[in-house]
Amino acid sequence: MDGKLDLFTLITLVVAVLAILKLRSVLGKDTGGDTRREERAAERRRTTSTADTNVVTMPRRDAPAPPAGDVALADAEQRIRIFAAGDSAVAQGLLDIYKYDAMFDPAVFVKGAKQAYEMIVTAFAEGNRKTLKDLLSREVFDEFAAEIVARDKRGELIDQSFVGINKADIVEAETRNGVASITVRFVSQLITATRDRAGMVTGGDPQKIKEVTDVWTFSRDVSTARARQNLNWKLIATQES
Repeated sequence: MDGKLDLFTLITLVVAVLAILKLRSVLGKDTGGDTRREERAAERRRTTSTADTNVVTMPRRDAPAPPAGDVALADAEQRIRIFAAGDSAVAQGLLDIYKYDAMFDPAVFVKGAKQAYEMIVTAFAEGNRKTLKDLLSREVFDEFAAEIVARDKRGELIDQSFVGINKADIVEAETRNGVASITVRFVSQLITATRDRAGMVTGGDPQKIKEVTDVWTFSRDVSTARARQNLNWKLIATQES
């Protein structure tokens, strides 16, 4: 060939070189498949590692559920006995009420009883029959109303300031025929004086704080679900000590 490349040989060489370059470009190129496989493998390793160190044990489907009613009753009994401060009779009486009404809480009751006590004492001094009617049983209301009428006939006015309640302790509790009764001893402080028509003081002292102890009994029907919807306790008996 006189030391020269003919046209056919040159074309063959060019095609061969192009084929080699194409093959090298494909073999040497990262198509992303291997990278994605490595990433998935790494993710599985991380997931497995995390699962081993943060194990959450799910409850078994066939495991028996805890006796919620018994647990609630046991918890309530403990709270009530602590509240009763060692008075087993009071604790049992409060627990009997709780068995009728699972929403009953003696601490909440005492808070409400203190508010009712102040409202009743103030309403009686002012002669406010409407407020008294909402808070008293029919029998007690009749007694209070009769005293207000007698006081009005005598021309007396009660000059009173409610200072506060020092103590309010449950001393008795019981349930009879679905009716709950709780007796509370209140120790309060009042400034009270009785004045005649002329405004003269006929009893008490408008400048002196007096400590008063009252023992009041409140009652509420808890016999049925419908009755328990009425959360109001009414005063059914009073006495001073």
